[in-house]
Amino acid sequence: MNLSHLLESVKAIGVLRARGVSDPKTPLETLRTMKESKIYGPQATLVRHSARVAPDQVALADERGELTYRELDEQSTAIARGLGEAGIGEGTVIAVLARDHRGLIMSMIAAGKLGARIALMNTGFAKPQFAEVCVRENVRAVLHDSEFLGLLDALPADLPRYLTWVDEGTELPADATTLDDLIANNATEDLPAPSKPGGFIILTSGTTGLPKGAPRTRVTPMATAQFVDRIPFPRRGTAMIVSPIFHSTGLGTWLVNSILSNKIVMRRRFDAEATLAAIAEHKVEMLVCVPTMLHRLTELPAEVRAKYDLSSLKVILFAGSALTPELCVKATETFGPVLYNLYGSTEVAIASVANPAELAEAPGTVGRSPITCEVRLYDDQDKPVTARGTRGRIFVRSGAPFEGYTDGRHKQIIDGFMSSGDMGHFTDSGLLMVDGRDDDMIVSGGENVYPQEVENLLVERPEVFDVAVVGVDDVEFGKRLRAFVVLEQGHTVDAAELQAHVKANLARYKVPREVIFLDELPRNATGKIVRRTLVDYEVSQG
Repeated sequence: MNLSHLLESVKAIGVLRARGVSDPKTPLETLRTMKESKIYGPQATLVRHSARVAPDQVALADERGELTYRELDEQSTAIARGLGEAGIGEGTVIAVLARDHRGLIMSMIAAGKLGARIALMNTGFAKPQFAEVCVRENVRAVLHDSEFLGLLDALPADLPRYLTWVDEGTELPADATTLDDLIANNATEDLPAPSKPGGFIILTSGTTGLPKGAPRTRVTPMATAQFVDRIPFPRRGTAMIVSPIFHSTGLGTWLVNSILSNKIVMRRRFDAEATLAAIAEHKVEMLVCVPTMLHRLTELPAEVRAKYDLSSLKVILFAGSALTPELCVKATETFGPVLYNLYGSTEVAIASVANPAELAEAPGTVGRSPITCEVRLYDDQDKPVTARGTRGRIFVRSGAPFEGYTDGRHKQIIDGFMSSGDMGHFTDSGLLMVDGRDDDMIVSGGENVYPQEVENLLVERPEVFDVAVVGVDDVEFGKRLRAFVVLEQGHTVDAAELQAHVKANLARYKVPREVIFLDELPRNATGKIVRRTLVDYEVSQG
């Protein structure tokens, strides 16, 4: 570690104290938490910490009610005991296929207490994907919601499985075991500590193929500093996470909110108006979402939003997919200057955060890097790009990079900076703008085209609700652009008018040759467009 990195780490400790993550009045508790993090991993350590310092504070609120930090700690210990008696222990890989609720949270904590490795599965998986990932990750037990019973047909019949949530009216197998059964039948006294943390595997979005596994064994306190440096988290307050917790942003914000002893509101499925109702009911101070959810919230009629008191809301934190300038402006007009745009990935962790002032200056920006993080741009020859306004490949130095994919591959690293897979540029004032995925770029007639630029222009049209632009094969030009458009309800516009709009604002080679109208775009749980589905879309010739 060079001197500048060391100074950054010292400053990060100051950030943790200033934001209430560590309390200088209780140094022994801070030391104990740091020690436990090297044994249990973050998910169990942070809940154990809050169970000691704020045992009666509500830890989570879901459709089944509320649990305090003491109850969360005790019930997860009972689950860990039950799993341990079934032979699940250190190094065992547990797959969890669950929506956001107490069952998912307690599964993660229990795994930490056993030293088991937890693989967080995508709730949007089809059966072949789920089975293939389970084989690749060497899964030895599955904890799952009852709605996913059908997916488990593809797994060996003798693979241990436990139900994390049971929908009303579900007919369960005769030998089914639920987490409630484990809680009822096991003691809550502390288990012997594992010798090392099991860690967890977060899956990539899988928008271009089978999701890759990105493992992390430990998360340093510096990772928490990166979150709280530029984002004002509540402290012993209330946050609502509607981003899926099986993905990086949802998981990361749950962990930070847990060490701050916050009440965390979660729901199994996102509903725009129900989210506003929960914000009003629980006096939510921070909402964590993805841009598509923010879009749905801003699209609610003004009279619907007016039914709910949203005055408690101080932060809307979003990540997971690109924020269009149009949505940035509209959401700020709707909710006020409370938007925070977090940019990162499963692999590089946090790269940068834009605060409300920066989003007002440059709508859609991802802002600046938090403490202990740094972003650089490199060209195709791996040379640094330093000129403002010049596009380059985005590389990130972070205190929490991943350890290489579970299939043995790794991201490109230059001078200690890891590729994010995106292209971007810095504005004159030093704000980072993401221009699109490196692999989304197409060459059409010898010209480089980034679809995101065309998407941002089209979505500004009042008739357009959602849009995606992809490159498809073309005999003459090599590739050509095809736009997929979802119209606002009650609006109409023809393809020629949208093409003329692009031609009037961008270079001629950026005009989509085709415009296809759809009822909705294929998106995954984190809001990212599944572009391979659109690239393979069969256009009717008749």
